[in-house]
Amino acid sequence: MTNQHYSVLFLRFSVQECKESSGLYECLAKEIAGDEELLQLCEHARVGQPVPNLLLGAVHYLLPKGDHPLQRFYASLTSNPDRPENAFPYFKDFCQSHLNEIRRLLASKLVQTNEVGRCAYLYPAFCYMYEQTKRPLALVELGSSAGLQLIWDKYAYRYQNGLIHGNQDSPLILTSEVKTEQPPALMKSSPPVTARIGLDLHINNLEKSEDYHWLKALIWPEHHVRRDAFEKASALFKEEASNIQLVEGNGVELLEETVKSLPSDSTVCVFHTHVANQIPEKEKQILVEGINRLGKQREVFHLYNNMQDRLLHLDRMTEGKSYRRTIGRTDGHGRWFEWLLSPLEMS
Repeated sequence: MTNQHYSVLFLRFSVQECKESSGLYECLAKEIAGDEELLQLCEHARVGQPVPNLLLGAVHYLLPKGDHPLQRFYASLTSNPDRPENAFPYFKDFCQSHLNEIRRLLASKLVQTNEVGRCAYLYPAFCYMYEQTKRPLALVELGSSAGLQLIWDKYAYRYQNGLIHGNQDSPLILTSEVKTEQPPALMKSSPPVTARIGLDLHINNLEKSEDYHWLKALIWPEHHVRRDAFEKASALFKEEASNIQLVEGNGVELLEETVKSLPSDSTVCVFHTHVANQIPEKEKQILVEGINRLGKQREVFHLYNNMQDRLLHLDRMTEGKSYRRTIGRTDGHGRWFEWLLSPLEMS
């Protein structure tokens, strides 16, 4: 990758991802895009990784470990952060002072955000699947990270109507705005789940301090709600860990054998969010072909985004036939979504 390529990535990240979401990262990414030294540092990242998230996450991971004036700009580290427009000189100084540590993190870490908030738009999709088949769901998540999305049914959800859906007794209530006149059909209680399997190149173990704090560092500094959700979801996961199987390896290669092990009286749901952008195009094709083969043997749903676009898609393979629907337009952190299925399509 060239410095020019990384520069474009940071500019795009600043405008498309950070604007109106993180003033600090918006300013830093814009400045990094014009700094040859920091762009050259990015060459240590693994191929296919979202480099802006990786570099900013590496700094956020290291920053609490010492005492540096850059801390004054991070809302995660101070209750009254300084103006983000003034942060870049301190950011660059921190990177220069911790060059070897940042290189190590860029070379060894993956962006596995495991964003719990996305479950707010996954919940109506899982409700829809269950209503279609009336059979409990057997879950296989690709790119599961620490597995926090695999326990989506252990969380509670609040949308515009103010009602609580999902697990009525959950300590974690996720909120999301539904930006459509026709809202999705939501079950009051979570659909039943019979299996939870996560596949990932690297499984993050929440019992390990490094893994826990790396995932937390990937949450943007101003996002207090996301950080609180991560902490509560992590505690819930530890309670459910014995019912969850996390497997380290190439999920595309492991998928077919994994699905064959699932209960025959369940509806298979293969799902992944903001993962496919890190999968090479050839492997994406192999993934689709594998799911199509599985669909000839039993009913399979495939719920995903970032395969060909950022929209949320749901494919259904049943009785040898394939049905493909675009079901949502979503915020990357689950703060809002548009539900695109019409009542007719939902029946």
